[in-house]
Order: sequence, then C-alpha cells, then structure tokens
Amino acid sequence: MINLDHFFSPDGALSQKVPDYEPRIEQLEMAAAIYQAIDNEKHLVAEAGTGTGKTFAYLAAVIASGKKAVISTGTKNLQDQLFFKDIAMLRQVVKVPFSACLLKGRSNYLCLYRLRNALNTDSFNSVDRTHLMAIEDWSHKTQSGDVTQMEAIPESASVWFQATSTADNCLGQECPDYNQCYLTKARKMAKEADITVVNHHLLCADWSIRDTGFGELLPDADVIVIDEAHQFAKIASGFLGNTVSGNQIKDLAQSTIAESVNLSVSLPNLRVCAEEVLSAVATLRMAFGIELKRGAWTDLEKKPHVWSALNYLLTVLSDLNKQLSDAERSSKGLGLCFKRSEQLIENLEILLQSEDASWIRWYEIYKKTFTLSRTPVNIADDFQSFMRKHGRTWVFTSATLSVGKKFDYFLNSLGLAGVQSYYWESPFNYSGQSLFYHPKGVSQPNSADFIESVVKYTRPVIEASRGRAFFLFTSHAAMRAAAKRLEGTLDFPLLVQGTRSKSYLLQRFKQHGNAVLLGTSSFWEGVDVRGEALSCVIIDKLPFEAPNDPVLKARLKVMEQSGENPFSKHQLPEAVISLRQGVGRLIRDSQDRGVLMICDPRLLKRSYGRVFLDSLPNMARTRDIEDVRDFFKQDDSL
Repeated sequence: MINLDHFFSPDGALSQKVPDYEPRIEQLEMAAAIYQAIDNEKHLVAEAGTGTGKTFAYLAAVIASGKKAVISTGTKNLQDQLFFKDIAMLRQVVKVPFSACLLKGRSNYLCLYRLRNALNTDSFNSVDRTHLMAIEDWSHKTQSGDVTQMEAIPESASVWFQATSTADNCLGQECPDYNQCYLTKARKMAKEADITVVNHHLLCADWSIRDTGFGELLPDADVIVIDEAHQFAKIASGFLGNTVSGNQIKDLAQSTIAESVNLSVSLPNLRVCAEEVLSAVATLRMAFGIELKRGAWTDLEKKPHVWSALNYLLTVLSDLNKQLSDAERSSKGLGLCFKRSEQLIENLEILLQSEDASWIRWYEIYKKTFTLSRTPVNIADDFQSFMRKHGRTWVFTSATLSVGKKFDYFLNSLGLAGVQSYYWESPFNYSGQSLFYHPKGVSQPNSADFIESVVKYTRPVIEASRGRAFFLFTSHAAMRAAAKRLEGTLDFPLLVQGTRSKSYLLQRFKQHGNAVLLGTSSFWEGVDVRGEALSCVIIDKLPFEAPNDPVLKARLKVMEQSGENPFSKHQLPEAVISLRQGVGRLIRDSQDRGVLMICDPRLLKRSYGRVFLDSLPNMARTRDIEDVRDFFKQDDSL
C-alpha cells in the first residue's frame, strides 16, 4: 500500500528518484482526490495546471488502489513516454509490485501473414519491394513487432499498410501465423496486466465495435483514466460512424489478387473483377481533382462526374462481391475478403442514402486516396451507454478542460452529469516568470496584410528574445506566408513545420538554443521544451476552428436549429481551450522564464476577448515593446 502523503513528501520515495524534486501540494491533493474517487467508485474530472505533475498523481493513486486500470492518452508518442519513462520510473520507486503493459492499435504491429502475401505478389515497385524485404529481415529479430522500432523505414511509408493488418483483413484464430501474432501476444499481456496503457484512438475503436459483438480489444478494468481528456470527444466522434476509404477498397482488391495466386484452381474472373475495382478507385480519385480538401457531402451531389464515378465503384465492388461469394470456400483468406466486400458495400450504401439530421456526411481528399465518412452530430448518449457498461470509475484529466474555470463545455460534450470536478492552478509563479505582450497596431485578421503586419510586430520581439521562440499559427497558409517573409532575414536559425519531421525539428530547436520554430496545430500541444531554448511563444491569432469545415458547419447548424447559440456554446470554448494549450508551451519548469505574444487585435476589440483573457495564467501584461526588451535584459543580469 502506498502512503500518498509520504510518497509525495520532500523525503519520500519519489524525491529520491526525480532530479530536483519539489513537493507540490496540488499534486498530492490531486492524487488523494483520484484515490478517493476510485475507492468510492465515483467518476471524476480533474484539471491540473502545467507543472502539477498529474501523471505521477494519477499513477500513484491507481497503484495505491490496487485496482485494474486502463490509462488512455492522446497520442502514441505520449503513450510511449508514459510507459517507458513515467511507469518505468515508478517501478523503481514504489514497493508495491504491479504489472504494466503497452497496447497499441492493430496497425502498429507487424502482420507476418500479410507480409508474406505481399512478398509473393508482383504489384510493388522496386522501392516498396526493397522495403518489404527489409521488414522481412527485421521480422526475424523483433520481439514486440512494434513498427515504430523499425527505424530504417518511417511509420508513414505506404508499404506498412501491406505489412500490417486491419480489423477487416485479419484472419483471427484461423490465421496460420496466429500463435506467432504480435498483436495477439500484446492483447494477452494486456488482459493479465494491472495497468494497460493505450491511446484514445484505440479506446474509441474498441468502444465503436463492442456493441456489434467483436469488441473487447481492451481488458475489462475497474478504473479508466482519460489523460489529455480535452481531445477525447473530438477523437471519439470519428469512430462512431461509417468511413470508407480508397485505401480500404484497394487493399480488398489487392488481398483478393494475393489470395487467388495461392489457389490450386484458376479463378480468372475473380482477378478481373479485383483489377476493375482498383481501376474504379483510381478513376474516382481523379474525378475528385487535384485539390486536397475536406468538404460537405452536398458538394459531391453537385458534381455529376464524381457522382457517376462513385456509383460505378459501387457497381464493380458488387461484381467483385458476387465473384467472392462463389470463391469464399476456396480459402480462408478469400472467405474473409467476401465478408470485407459485404461490409464495404453496406457502408457505401449507407453513405449514399439521404441525409439524416442526426448524422453528418463529408469527404476528404488526400494526395493518393480519399475518405467518405458519416459522423454523429452528438456522441454524449452513446458515450454514456459505454461508460455504464465498462469501468466502475472514470477519471478525466488535462491541463485544459475548463473555460473561465467552469467545466460546462467539457461535461456537456460527453454527457457527464453529477460528476465531481476539481481545478488545481499551476504551481508555477507566472506573475514572476512570464510577461504577456499584446502589441498595438496589428491589422485585423481578415485584412489582406494581416500576416505582413504580424511579422512586422514580431521581429522586435524575436530580436529581444534572441530567437528561442515558437511562432504558432492557426493555418498552414499563414505559416508558409510568414516563413517566406522571415527566411533569410533573421540572425537566428529558422525551422519550419513540414520541411522535416516533427521530432527532427524539435531536436534541432533544442540543439541550436536560439532557433525560431514556425508551426501549426501539432506544435500547440504535447510539446515539452524546458529551459532557455524556448523563451518566447508567439501566436498569430485566436484559434477558432475553420468556419468552412463541413463537420463544424453541420454541428453549428444543428445547435442553431435547437435554439442554442453555436458561437458561445461551441466555437468560443473550443478556441479558448486551444489557446490555453498553445500558451502552455511557454513555462514548463519552475526555473523557466518567457514572453507570450498574442497578435490578434480582437482580444481587446471584441467582447468575447475577455473570455480568452480570463483563461490565461496570471501573467504581468504589457502593450509596450520596451517592457519586452527589459524583461529579456533581466536574463543577462541573472
């Protein structure tokens, strides 16, 4: 049994392992509140400001409870950090023995059966075939089959789609490689572990299929902790609908061809139909045009050539389904292909049906593929049903769940009622460690010269901070426009998102010590740069969601029709939470110092600006650039 008071004390077990450990009353209070919630089987919402140490707080509470737990976090990177760093450290600290397991989604594990099938086909170019052979060589060495450990081939490489499985194409217990399956081994470990670490995508995928009888990917747990909970509702909404992608259909056709190669009987019509499906997918992708976009379903209905290509795809897919119906008994693989074709046809037919007010239909175009989707307007009722069936205690935590210290927006998004909620301020001394600068004279965001104006007012701040800045944007277009104006004009290294991988850019940013990094949404959260290398965060404008996004437009329309104010009930709180995430990049340690600059003049010129200001940390504020220069001069005198 862990004594939480002693564990988090100045001479406790944690202090002996964590360098420069500082006891924080907020951390102890949070751990005690979570432990109490678990003990009483009560759900809990807990916001803990940056620096509270919420990860150790909930881990210590879970271990102390002795209950079986699933911990879900926002991304695979955070998942790895939680398991390999935080839990690994606690193993050395706590005297109570506990087992822990890392479980990722199916696509993160090598599939030996699909790899072998891919190597037996001739539909790959020389680069992909070289990659497949390298993966085969690695398959004889890996213990976990986790594709992230195969460093020679990036996770984003398309060839991984052929060397991993999906729920659609997995043979399950009928697979000849079932006993060697890396995913099966990971799931078995998860069922036996005291703590299983997952991510929101995996948790939501499990949720979305449990009602069909094919769920239970995750172990049954007494406690479910949702970390980075501010992301959860948005991620969940993507799993509770229907999605058909060009890649799914292509993979069905390619799997059919690969399976037919191994048959002792000839099925020429089967291969012909599969090749027609591949051709139809390519035709539909071409019909969408070259613009990469996300659009409303009504757009498609106005484009006869797209609609024709979509219906033709359904026709040839139905032809393939008929051929598979005749061939399904020829092999287990073809039997599975038949079931996949039925599911794809069903999903396509659902998408082609008339609009239902409780669902949003939309599409997205990528460089080589497309997705057609149907998403629920509201997930609250479905989530409440899921909560009632699984886990006696749910804990939701993040540094940004509230708006103006109220949790209404978050609670309503998941239908949470009668749930205890707690708020702990950051233990950092923001008033002494930071300065908030809001310049005078910046153009309005809808002005043609907005980015030019932002760059103009940003230059003296970057000069004063001697680089060491994150310059965060609400759109890729704005970032690229600013990068064009700054390139070759600064005395500091300029790093721009998209030019290299995120991890590479962060590594170079820390190594330079005086760089300026330009980034969009992926740099607003989940990024931790401590020390002087990051001493300034600049934000171009308030992060309202793109008003032309089809899913957002549909949700706002439904809210409007029900008599609600979509701006105050959705757009404003969502933007406030996003801004708080961006601001949270600045102070990451009790010794950090830095300047926050927000350029958007609406902060003071619109009535809703007060909501943003009230949600910021307690920083000293100025509109004078000289105060910024004086702030950084203090660094020189320290």
